[in-house]
Amino acid sequence: MSALYMIVGTLVTLGVLVTFHEFGHFWVARRCGVKVLRFSVGFGMPLLRWHDRKGTEYVVAAIPLGGYVKMLDEREGEVPAELADQSFNRKTVYQRIAIVIAGPVANFLLAIVFFWLLAMLGSQQVRPVIGGVEEGSIAQKAGLNSGQEIVSVDGQPTTGWSAVNLQLVRRLGETGSIALKVRDQGSDVEIPRSLVLDNWLKGSAEPDPIRSLGIRPWRPALPPVLAELDSAGPAQAAGLKTGDRLLALDGQPLREWQQVVDQVRVRPGTKVSLSVERDGVTIDVPVTLATRGEGDAASGYLGAGVKGIDWPPEMLREVSYGPVAAVAEGARRTWTMSVLTLDSLKKMLFGELSVKNLSGPITIAKVAGASAQSGIGDFLNFLAYLSISLGVLNLLPIPVLDGGHLLFYLIEWVRGRPLPERVQGWGVQIGISLVVGVMLLALVNDLGRL
Repeated sequence: MSALYMIVGTLVTLGVLVTFHEFGHFWVARRCGVKVLRFSVGFGMPLLRWHDRKGTEYVVAAIPLGGYVKMLDEREGEVPAELADQSFNRKTVYQRIAIVIAGPVANFLLAIVFFWLLAMLGSQQVRPVIGGVEEGSIAQKAGLNSGQEIVSVDGQPTTGWSAVNLQLVRRLGETGSIALKVRDQGSDVEIPRSLVLDNWLKGSAEPDPIRSLGIRPWRPALPPVLAELDSAGPAQAAGLKTGDRLLALDGQPLREWQQVVDQVRVRPGTKVSLSVERDGVTIDVPVTLATRGEGDAASGYLGAGVKGIDWPPEMLREVSYGPVAAVAEGARRTWTMSVLTLDSLKKMLFGELSVKNLSGPITIAKVAGASAQSGIGDFLNFLAYLSISLGVLNLLPIPVLDGGHLLFYLIEWVRGRPLPERVQGWGVQIGISLVVGVMLLALVNDLGRL
């Protein structure tokens, strides 16, 4: 079933985002008087094709990894004299800029619509209450304590842990301080705290901002009784069974599941001894933990889970907006994610963020399937984030991307004449090399995650 979700989720994702992006180019081109020859979703052999009354051919092609809008252009072939005024190259530089920028703008508008819908649908969020602080950690040095709720990060209100994590991600690889405001349990007084950073998680392949600060989010205590096992995990291989109650790990008593998680995490690739209660009898089971992640991000993996329990109502928060307020919230979230995406790219370029964080088509397909299986809210959220990424990436000043064409037209606007064809050709060759290189890097990262 998960494979089906992945296939359908990926097709819907690419179909919606690519179609909307190309429709932006198409819509503005038509209004600028440019004749559109073809509107294609996908590449390769056409599966479906039809024409409208203006002669535009619409195509759904076999390879759903993009799309394009082909316009009448004298640089690409002979154009009948009666159609010359409808050629893209005959339009003013302002019109060409508008046509090129319309695709990324369409992606940003689509993200705003998705975030608007999500804001109106509302969500139930877990209050960002600290469950524990590690000894000697950045959080402890800042004076944070268990039971405190994080109210804001760098001046931005935090309604849940996802908002906390988003603000922290913006500071990855930096030196300086993060301004927090926290509130003690049962108090309305907001207490300022400062987290001091020094090249924080610089170059980390799999950064975990909250954990790296030494903060453990509050969670309801779960009994360490196994309810599920990974068929390919160490627990199953060692003979553990659902219903087993974990009593101790290497002689250290286990009273709740979080203790198991904490102790397993710091023992990647280690052989441990678990004391287990099964059918009223205590037995010792040796288990060799697996390793997930690389380098400093490596953590132990048991391959087992427990049954969840209901959260206390006071630890949950309902967040929703009316139709008008949701528009502002949608625009705010789109702006925040656009800036974060651009900032992350800059940090990768300067080595502050590992390039291993780049994702390619395999990861996108997996996340599309997982979010589609999780529900409409998560899927819309994923579509919004990916639409923003598509918009930002296409605006980068790299020839062959929309941003590269935009750069050429802006130079033409300043100079009063276009760049020589030879110079533009060099730019396109460099652009193709860069794009192919990044795509290969992202694909290697995807394969590494597998």
